[in-house]
Amino acid sequence: MKKKYYLLLLLMISLFCGKSFAQSSISHSVWDRILILNASKEGKVNYEGVILDSSLFYQYFRSLSDTPPTDRWSREEKLAYWINVYNAVAMKMIIDNYPVNTINDIHDPWKYKFFRIKDKRYSLDEIEHDILRKFNEPRIHFLINCASNSSPNLWNMAYTRDNINEALEKRTIEFINDPAKNQITKNTVKVSQVFEWYKDDFNNGDVVGFINQYSKVKIKSLSKDNYMAYDWSLNEQ
Repeated sequence: MKKKYYLLLLLMISLFCGKSFAQSSISHSVWDRILILNASKEGKVNYEGVILDSSLFYQYFRSLSDTPPTDRWSREEKLAYWINVYNAVAMKMIIDNYPVNTINDIHDPWKYKFFRIKDKRYSLDEIEHDILRKFNEPRIHFLINCASNSSPNLWNMAYTRDNINEALEKRTIEFINDPAKNQITKNTVKVSQVFEWYKDDFNNGDVVGFINQYSKVKIKSLSKDNYMAYDWSLNEQ
């Protein structure tokens, strides 16, 4: 009798834990599928293809609104969620207004409260500055994509709690050593304006020290002349 009682108790605990875990997670598999089909390894996006899959995309976008982070979520889950939110919001802005030459063709894209969780709405600026930057993780700047050619490449897969830490490191290395984003050679130093705009996020303002952690070619200093003009044109295939 006691054995049956303990087995029943263990089963109930298992079911409860499983339910709690399910409630604390969100699947990014639909986003994964959209990106695999429509984003190249070079970060170029087939927006017409996304529009053809718009019902699938809107399904995922609604799931982001309907399944916000809770206290049960790990830091990795929350970080992956909000990065995916940012990238999905930028993409939705583009496909809802397509065709556009740049995200800046859309009225006030950074302040427009485009994403909703219950009764609260968020803009791209709020997602980036009020949420993502408060993780105190400077490498997020190389994972969020604002649909522009100078923006970090949109990864052709979703961020998840299982891949986010590896992705932060890998995507940072790729961005800094990508000659389309940063031109760092023995004779030339031209770096992304991301390092100028968010200077304080990188080693408390030591941008050179941060870059040298990841760059194949080390640099000694930076001045205003070393920043590349940002290309806001659409990152379209």
